[in-house]
Amino acid sequence: MSLLVVGSVALDSVETPFGKTHDALGGSAIFFSAAASLFHPVQLVGVVGDDFPIDKLAFLSERGVDLSGLVQTAGESFRWSGYYDFDLNTAITRETRLGVFADFRPRLPDSFRDAEWVFLANIDPELQWDVLDQVRSPRLVACDTMNYWIESKKEALIRLLGRVDVLLINDAEIRALSGDYNLVRAARWVQERGPRYVVVKKGEHGAILFTPDMVFFTPGYPLEVVFDPTGAGDSFAGGFLGYLAQAGSTDPVEMRRAMVYGSALGSFAVERFSVERLVDLRMESVQERVAAFREMTAFEHAWSANVHA
Repeated sequence: MSLLVVGSVALDSVETPFGKTHDALGGSAIFFSAAASLFHPVQLVGVVGDDFPIDKLAFLSERGVDLSGLVQTAGESFRWSGYYDFDLNTAITRETRLGVFADFRPRLPDSFRDAEWVFLANIDPELQWDVLDQVRSPRLVACDTMNYWIESKKEALIRLLGRVDVLLINDAEIRALSGDYNLVRAARWVQERGPRYVVVKKGEHGAILFTPDMVFFTPGYPLEVVFDPTGAGDSFAGGFLGYLAQAGSTDPVEMRRAMVYGSALGSFAVERFSVERLVDLRMESVQERVAAFREMTAFEHAWSANVHA
């Protein structure tokens, strides 16, 4: 079973109160692949310029990521520069240079068109639609978006939702999309337009899964050291979809586990700049953190008639 991601491949320059980095690996497709490939082989589609250090992607190839859908073309690679104050939930952009990404028109290699699990990372919803036209018979389609597309291409995004099984979106974005501050009602609004599952990301405060039959919450993992939150959401998506692809199932038990694995991968991603922490991450460490999530959240419900609210 194949897992396809279509998204940005970038070079990021990031400054936080704890340090800074310049022209480091970034982009939604990179963070997603670095996380998902711990669970399942990944097929990546994206574009970079002729200035991109392709050799830095060797760790992805070694981990089973098929980069034959990554096109290198003449021009400058996508670059983003930004910084965070002590509120690490909010990135402040200094500069965005789209470069060759401005003309990105995803074209899937024929071998990628049979992908069963598809993640449409944060790109123009019209391009996300085009990708789905190229995939023959996906088993599950998940997509991400952002406020820019909600504001500029809301109709196209809502149309896309009719072809999507899972929408991954943060709390501010789903409020803007639905026009409703209440997250429960906002999730139901999205579900009425197509997606069976809605994952609302709340940064360091965790994530909420809404299905037609249940609501499941996973907290953020309490970390002593946070260097760089850039890419945490895409790493969450990689852990979430990578686990589901490995499990080959979307039953309620596996969906809950996928949420916890997603939260675990998101927590690892912020421990260093760029994808540095994910490069040398091993499944043993992931399993230890998942076990810690269980210990943090498990309790026994002992009902007693003598206990009053």
